[in-house]
Amino acid sequence: MADRVHHPPTLIYSAGTQVVALIELVGTDGLVRQPRGAVGVVVKAPADLAHGYRVRFPDGLEASFARDQVTMLARYKEGDAESGRTAWGNLADRVIYRCVIGSRAYGLDTDDSDTDRRGIYLPTAERHWSLAGVPEQLENEATQESYWELQKFLVMALKANPNVLECLYSPLVEHATPLARELLAMRESFLSKLVYQTFNGYVLSQFKKMLADRRNHGEVKWKHVMHLLRLLLSGIGVLRDGLVTVRVGDHRDRLLAIRRGEVPWNETEAWRLRLHAEFDAAHGATRLPDRPDYARADAFLVKARLLACVETLP
Repeated sequence: MADRVHHPPTLIYSAGTQVVALIELVGTDGLVRQPRGAVGVVVKAPADLAHGYRVRFPDGLEASFARDQVTMLARYKEGDAESGRTAWGNLADRVIYRCVIGSRAYGLDTDDSDTDRRGIYLPTAERHWSLAGVPEQLENEATQESYWELQKFLVMALKANPNVLECLYSPLVEHATPLARELLAMRESFLSKLVYQTFNGYVLSQFKKMLADRRNHGEVKWKHVMHLLRLLLSGIGVLRDGLVTVRVGDHRDRLLAIRRGEVPWNETEAWRLRLHAEFDAAHGATRLPDRPDYARADAFLVKARLLACVETLP
């Protein structure tokens, strides 16, 4: 999800932001000066959401727009769950798999934890083949939901993306069509030694940044530390057991203590180093293949694309 444009509802577009007009710009003579969908640049931003923007178009024309009459160009290209019900032709209704991930799936939730839902959608063949195409991801920030287009999901799973693999192994599945259940039945095909490089590499890079923050500012983001240690535990389990164990089990109390900042940094760092050593040993002893089963994933995608030609959601 890192490639998504962060777009909170309170965001004010700054001067220089490329935006798309969501309405026609009509002159006093009744003629359309700029069509709906025209791209312009913000030349004057408001101080708050109650006021509008001044936008300049490529022909030099400038006009004022209310906040709900323009949207960021990058966001417009991506689409979201709400636009999926209109401009994207009800793509949000094409969800074949939905599960809960995050703290509630890990068993690390507290009373104020959000419920994060992730999943997969399969566009109709007609929409997929059209010039409009389909977005790689549908998001609804209000409900904490995000759905990857099937091919995007499979590609990330083959690359051992932790978030995607956890979706396949989440203990909290809320919806799965027959096609999605077939995918779950072959989820071990996505597990390989790439887990070692992906999980380990991410943790190392993040801890390097945190060490710099601690050294320069004396700050430690304990919640982030907790999740990085959880990721190491998960990766070790994948290599040892050949499956993604999402729930943290007996490690819950210790991880939550770290999140609360109750464990000294030196003790936390020592545990991390021991986990890295365990990860190295698990990598050397694992029976997982060097690479995932690309052929099986490809065959599944082709089957899904053929099933997308029929009207009923498979």
